[in-house]
Amino acid sequence: MKSTRTVQKILSNYEGETPGVKANLNRMLMTGKLGGTGKMIILPVDQGFEHGPARSFAPNAPAYDPHYHYKLAIEAGMNAYAAPLGMLEAGADTFAGQIPTILKVNSANSLMPSEQPKTQAITASVDDALRIGAGCIGFTIYPGSSAGLGMFEEIAEMRREAAAKGVATVIWSYPRGEMLDKDGETAIDIAAYAAQIAALLGAHIIKIKLSTDHLSLPEAKKVYESEGIDIASQAARVRHCVDSAFAGRRIMVFSGGAKKGADSVYDDARAIRDGGGNGSIIGRNSFQRSREDALDMLGKLVDIYKGRD
Repeated sequence: MKSTRTVQKILSNYEGETPGVKANLNRMLMTGKLGGTGKMIILPVDQGFEHGPARSFAPNAPAYDPHYHYKLAIEAGMNAYAAPLGMLEAGADTFAGQIPTILKVNSANSLMPSEQPKTQAITASVDDALRIGAGCIGFTIYPGSSAGLGMFEEIAEMRREAAAKGVATVIWSYPRGEMLDKDGETAIDIAAYAAQIAALLGAHIIKIKLSTDHLSLPEAKKVYESEGIDIASQAARVRHCVDSAFAGRRIMVFSGGAKKGADSVYDDARAIRDGGGNGSIIGRNSFQRSREDALDMLGKLVDIYKGRD
């Protein structure tokens, strides 16, 4: 597979990585309608585990079928498709080699007691990724949870194994837990901290949520104010998070969140683009729409990341 100068420049930032890891990152960056641009859109479908089947797929019944998501990602020209083991296994042979895949190796669910510390169970392995042809593993961490340190240790060990076997690592860094209230989960100082933690844990691709201009930590707030850090616009907040991940030396994508109006999805993408982010990882906002509407929306997102809108 060829590589553009833009992609080669991105890969040059991963100085300590094996050729196998870089090959898998290159394949993802060179795939689909954004291939070679340094931008990416990933389709994630782990919501059935997190929220249950009806909440995830009933708004668009064909999405109950795992093959639907492979086909959507391929037809829409996505860079990759991410899902838990069973979802990927259900189409791994039929769609082998047609779209880069990310195996989500840990998961939570909505049936756990609310008083339990926020954490996720490991549900797949690096060898599973190799067996089904996934070039990346995906792992969620919860900075702010009392169980967070254990999650850091788990991904540190799994990331080490993955890199040794040529598999790249995507970290979902989602602030959540006893340390944070609802405003804190999306506060800009917390979002930037989450990006930094993921980078320090060795993530090749970092996934975080878009943030608000709220400042949660008093000591951090003092620094933001004394240093005049610009957090006034969504693009400025994206830029600050990108800076927090080694000054843009790590690929960073932003979660699409719950389903919302198309205009809001487009505005988010423009802010990510203008702030220097690498793209979107957008699930419910695509597969909960009809196939035709999803393809139309994803096509417009491609145009936005190409600077055409």
